[in-house]
Amino acid sequence: MSHHPRSNAGEHTPHGPPLVLKHDLPASFVLFLISIPLSLGIAHATGAPLMAGIISAVIGGVVVGALSGAPLQISGPGTGLVVIVAGLVAQFGWAATAAITLAAGVLQIALGLTGISRLVMSLSPAIVHGMLAGIGISIAVGQLVVVLGGTAGSTVPANLALLPGELARGAWGSVAAGAAAIAVLLLWPRVPRLSVIPAPLVAVAFATALAFALRLPVARVDLPDSHALVLPQVPQGGAGTIIAAVVTVALVASMESLLSAVATDRLHDGPRARLDKELVAQGTGNVLAGALGGFPISGGLARSSANVAAGAKTRYAAILQGVWIAVAVLAFSPALELIPLAALAGVLFVVGLRLVSVQRMRTLWQHGEFVVYAATALGVVLFGLLEGVVVGLAIALLRALYRLTHCSVRVEGNRVCVRGSLVFLGVGRLVRELRRLPLGRTVVLELHVDYLDHASYEAINDWREGYERLGGRVRVDEVHDTWYDRANQGKPGRRKTLPGPLPRWFAPWSHWQSTPGAVTLPAQRSSAEQLLAEGDPMLRGMHEFEQRSAPLVRPFLHELALRGQRPQQLFITCADSRVVPNLITTSGPGDLFCVRNIGNLVPTPSAEDSSVGAAIEYAVEILNVNTIVVCGHSDCGAMKALVKGSAARGSHLHSWLRNAEPSLIRFHAPTAPGCADLPVADRLAVANVAQQLDNLLAHPSVREAIAAGTLTLKGMYFDISNARVYLVDPDRNGLEPVPSPA
Repeated sequence: MSHHPRSNAGEHTPHGPPLVLKHDLPASFVLFLISIPLSLGIAHATGAPLMAGIISAVIGGVVVGALSGAPLQISGPGTGLVVIVAGLVAQFGWAATAAITLAAGVLQIALGLTGISRLVMSLSPAIVHGMLAGIGISIAVGQLVVVLGGTAGSTVPANLALLPGELARGAWGSVAAGAAAIAVLLLWPRVPRLSVIPAPLVAVAFATALAFALRLPVARVDLPDSHALVLPQVPQGGAGTIIAAVVTVALVASMESLLSAVATDRLHDGPRARLDKELVAQGTGNVLAGALGGFPISGGLARSSANVAAGAKTRYAAILQGVWIAVAVLAFSPALELIPLAALAGVLFVVGLRLVSVQRMRTLWQHGEFVVYAATALGVVLFGLLEGVVVGLAIALLRALYRLTHCSVRVEGNRVCVRGSLVFLGVGRLVRELRRLPLGRTVVLELHVDYLDHASYEAINDWREGYERLGGRVRVDEVHDTWYDRANQGKPGRRKTLPGPLPRWFAPWSHWQSTPGAVTLPAQRSSAEQLLAEGDPMLRGMHEFEQRSAPLVRPFLHELALRGQRPQQLFITCADSRVVPNLITTSGPGDLFCVRNIGNLVPTPSAEDSSVGAAIEYAVEILNVNTIVVCGHSDCGAMKALVKGSAARGSHLHSWLRNAEPSLIRFHAPTAPGCADLPVADRLAVANVAQQLDNLLAHPSVREAIAAGTLTLKGMYFDISNARVYLVDPDRNGLEPVPSPA
């Protein structure tokens, strides 16, 4: 189940002894088996003491696990820090790297206390995954050198240069151990039933057994005395270089931990991650790791997902796995020293390759973000982690700037439609399109823009004046806002605006026709343009439909014209101009077969008027509608005339309203008081809807369709002033809210 991360959510999961014993204890053993080979492999990959990886695994489990804001995240030696730490070890030595780790932990704590951790959510995923891919490639290339029996260099180009020589040297013992570990790691998850045993453990165990049985000449793990801790020392070098190293370790470790915490949240239904608290916990862990000579710590998604998959429910799984690692190193060091270094390199080789996700590449390609991803990954591989992230960030910002300032220009005959933000970066293309238009014609420049800067206004205005001097006419039609019109009046806008105020189809003619800039015509108008600007509003509405709506609905109407109408509902409602059936039912052409009359009445078959009956028969027998809806509304003039008896005798209205006399009788019946809180005319409108549903049953076609189970009747009531739609309960003349769809 997927959840959105909430950085301020509390932890509410109970963690009593039964829960720990049932779920967390078994999960902790799985994590322990995974963490041992990974911790040793990560440390070896950087040239750090192997014990540094073990120290960090213990601290990441016990300390960070106890303080963590993401209880199910597992922390330990940071995979994403391998390339950085390898460079620091080569430049400063391990003791100074431990001091840098300690300082980075202090910086992480400070960042966590400031609440800055939320900013990680605004970083482009393309940059983050590109960074991880670059790190993965760097790890894989470096560990391939180790598998071939060599010593990895500090950069990818250097390691690539080493590969031919290592291949020629032919250290087949290391190759055999590393290849065995890689093969098992890739194939073990496919073995039925046995795949519950962690693949890294099986891979290292198999490679170790193979090397021992065949007596392969391979370099093996060499654990120093557990008491021989490397204490941190102040790095030697320029202050700027040291500060950059501290900031780099802190930022990368924090980013990896926070992104892993967010991703882990999507894997479980337990408490959500508290990112600030998690960052403080990671910082505390790195302070202790640096003080004890451990590897920099970060949260890892691979270990965290294994924790969730193993059934862990609380932070005790992480704590216990740290305890088991400490016990194993203290009690079983001789067994660990049998492990070939090439086997650990094989595990790290596969881990690195898995950071390069093909599925992620496809997703980013579909969203147009692959360029940012590839640039970041390539930058990390060729230049380093910080440099690669800066390259990716620069490209992402340039693409965002292009998208924010890009406008589309479409020319259709003498109409030029511009959409987007119109700024100086895109004005050149617009002017080129405008200058291609034939001279001496009437041109409509249709602006759908949310921003227009001064350069764009000047360019449009200069072209317009020149075009009109040569005998043409230009009409600037602004659809969503009046940027050009305001600039023309010397009152230019300064900030982007939302589209508004209302789509023209949604609002009455009086609203959009009086909006400044709705139609801007030149001073000299033809008679047709004069009529359009000042004449019948329906004519302007027809013009609006032709220009804007018709191109959008033409494909749908063309299809309806070919296959004929197939509405599912007969909608009987009042002729009141404020009731728009398609608006209140969110429907379109071909959906509703409508009958409108004064008071939404359904005369019985014996009545003199047969038009409504004909529509009912056609809808039920020919169109096969499955629903008939009768919709009344508030402030109904017909109901007011009934209440007041104001229809003049002998008039057509008086004759028509005789069909509503049963509604009056129903309204005054003591057994159906209706909605007591409504005005009298509105209560009558509700009772009238209920009565018309009864009248429908008098029509034979309706009765037969209902008996056959192919037709249902529904009553609706539209409250105009509150824009609310209700269902009518005919048994009590009452109203019910529209239920939410299942």
